[in-house]
Amino acid sequence: MISIQNCRIEGPRKTLVQKINWTMNDGENWLVIGPNGGGKADFLNALAGVSGYRITPNEGGSGKDVSLFSNSFASSTEIVSLERAARIIQEERDNDESDYIEGGVDIGRTARMFIAQVLWPDIKKGKPLPAAASEIDNRPEVELTGIKKILDRGLKYLSTGEIRRTLLARALISGKQLLILSDPFAGLDTQSRKIIFDFVQKTTAVPEALEGSSIILAMERWNEIPDTITHVLEFSNKEVSFCGPLSEYEKLMQQRTTKGRMTAEEESAFKELFGGVALRQAQGPLVQMNSVNVSWGDNHVLRDLSWTVNRGEHWLIQGPNGSGKTTLLELITGDNMQVFCNDVRLFGSRRGSGETIWDIKKQLGIVSYRLHVEYRMLGGTSLLNVIISGFRDSIGLYEAAKDTEIDLAKKWLALGGFSGRENESFGNLSYGEQRAILILRSAVKTPALLILDEPCHGLDEQFRTKILHLMELIGEGGTTTMLHVTHDPTEILECEKNVLQLCPGQDPMYVIKSL
Repeated sequence: MISIQNCRIEGPRKTLVQKINWTMNDGENWLVIGPNGGGKADFLNALAGVSGYRITPNEGGSGKDVSLFSNSFASSTEIVSLERAARIIQEERDNDESDYIEGGVDIGRTARMFIAQVLWPDIKKGKPLPAAASEIDNRPEVELTGIKKILDRGLKYLSTGEIRRTLLARALISGKQLLILSDPFAGLDTQSRKIIFDFVQKTTAVPEALEGSSIILAMERWNEIPDTITHVLEFSNKEVSFCGPLSEYEKLMQQRTTKGRMTAEEESAFKELFGGVALRQAQGPLVQMNSVNVSWGDNHVLRDLSWTVNRGEHWLIQGPNGSGKTTLLELITGDNMQVFCNDVRLFGSRRGSGETIWDIKKQLGIVSYRLHVEYRMLGGTSLLNVIISGFRDSIGLYEAAKDTEIDLAKKWLALGGFSGRENESFGNLSYGEQRAILILRSAVKTPALLILDEPCHGLDEQFRTKILHLMELIGEGGTTTMLHVTHDPTEILECEKNVLQLCPGQDPMYVIKSL
């Protein structure tokens, strides 16, 4: 099906992987895996034809189709990944025309239009859709991914899980010969995870179910692997570290020691750093919401929500995709303007009573999908400046850093495993490495409130273990209160005794309970 022999993977400015030999034969189901920054994402981007990435033959090498592709990898491949989702949201923001239209709201491309564009490539924003686009509702792929209710919502208004399910539906509808599913379960609620897992399991077991298409599954972590996988391609340190049958890879995995948790020295270094610049904190509840209501048209996201977060109470926020978890957090971070028509009090002051957004942000540390997208739009920022911007609450750094900030930022980078890489560009990192940097950025000033919206998205097993350990230490420290959103039950921390469960379609639409 695919044969790549003695080739290299090139990125926007340099060679990323010096040599790769890989053949995918008919009937084989491949898993592509590897640590953050190891080369896996580079390979997938090149295979999918992402702009700036390509597979180039070395001397005497070949990278071409054998039977699968008629023209090129790019024209025959569709990719579903966290990076792809981030690029789409970035495109929507770049093309936002709210300032130039009546009413001041440009919803951008809807999920329906986005899917229709893979069927009718000539469709342009602002032009009427073909009549046949109304039939997208009835496609089995739409039913499978559960996106029928959001087809006419703008892409930039979708939750993380919703946009990933939309990407999956588009990939399935595309008819492309190769579908790359990179971490397909990330950001999905329990029900959606099972639906997608069962789909991958079925289609890799019965290839004819895809009607001529093939799937390559890519994962950050060695979990939730369908038992229909037959072969593994692993990248580490920008080279192929394993290529062969799954049975041989399992033997290799058994020989490896599990790493991740901080050493005693690293834990001591963290405790010294965290709290070294603790802010003077206001007294009383950190967050109070009284009968809060948020709607988009006829869609009630939050209804009559009353909730209080006291200092030292670590909260787990749960709910299915699209239930309003991100909306809830954006009322706190200042990214949702409906906060001003509700009774929302932060750090003792009601929003809209004269405080500035900077008064709010200086008490917050944030890791979220929105922040990640915004930082990707400033991809040229150095890792050192990304960390320092955590002291300034800015996206990027616009003033000279103080010597003390530089010194602290380097220590944080070393703690995260980025020692000596402070001048690297944020945009050149893998998605998982970027996520790890943003988590470090969120903690540098020891904020009163730390908001973690799916913080482990895109992290490999080692990074994930380290970050969860770091969160445990924060929870034990008593200085910072955490609000944590996750769909993964293995990421719930011992210190998270309070749960806010959002329940769309029910009355009331939320439940408060204790673990």
